[in-house]
Amino acid sequence: MVTHSDLAKYIYGGENARMERDIRRLKQASIITDKTIEVSRKKTLRVVTLTERGHALLRKTGRLSEEQASYHGLVKPKEAQHDAALYRLYQKEAGRIESAGGRPVRVVLDYELKRYINSELARVPKNEGAEEERQGIAERHGLHVIDGKIPLPDLRIEYQNADLEPRHIDLDLVTRDYRPREVSEKARAGFGLYSSTEDAPRLRRILNDFDLTATILSL
Repeated sequence: MVTHSDLAKYIYGGENARMERDIRRLKQASIITDKTIEVSRKKTLRVVTLTERGHALLRKTGRLSEEQASYHGLVKPKEAQHDAALYRLYQKEAGRIESAGGRPVRVVLDYELKRYINSELARVPKNEGAEEERQGIAERHGLHVIDGKIPLPDLRIEYQNADLEPRHIDLDLVTRDYRPREVSEKARAGFGLYSSTEDAPRLRRILNDFDLTATILSL
C-alpha cells in the first residue's frame, strides 16, 4: 500500500499526470485499487493497493525474490495511515543505506517476524528455563528481550553494506498514540525511530523522561 503523494514522489518523480494515467489503466485492468479513506473527521488519505490479480501478476514477473513476502488489498483501514507511511520510511532509510554504498536486499514486516517468533514461543515450556529460551529466540532473530517481552519493529530492512557483508536494520514508526512505556521499549530494543514532524517533540520528551538518548528521525 502506498499513498498517491509518495507514489508521485518516489516512482514518478513528481509527474502527477503520468501517474494518474497509469492508475486509471491499471484500475481498468483490475490490477490495483485506488481508494480514499477517512482517517479523521478532517482528513482523508488516498491510497493505492494491489488487487489479488495484481499480486499474482507481480509474483509471476520474477522481479521479487522467493524470500520477499508481498501483500495485496486493504486489510485494516483504521491502520492505513500508519501502514502507508512505512513505504516512505523505507524510502528514506534505503536512501541512507545506498548513500553509504550499500544495497537493500529484502524487507520484512512485523507480521512476518511475529509469525516466526510466536511459533517458537508457543513451544517454550512454562518452567524455570523459559526466560533463557525466550532470550535465545530473540537472539536468533536479531532482537532483544525487554522487560520480559520481545518488542518487534514495524519494518526490517536486510541489506548488503559497501563491503557486501549482510546487515539489517530494524525501524519503527512511533506516533502520538504510543504510550510512554511503548516508546521506551522500542528505543531500548535498539530500533531506528521515525515519527511525523508534529509528533516528534512529544516523543523526544518521553525519551528524555526515561533518560534515553535514542534519536527520532522525521518522516
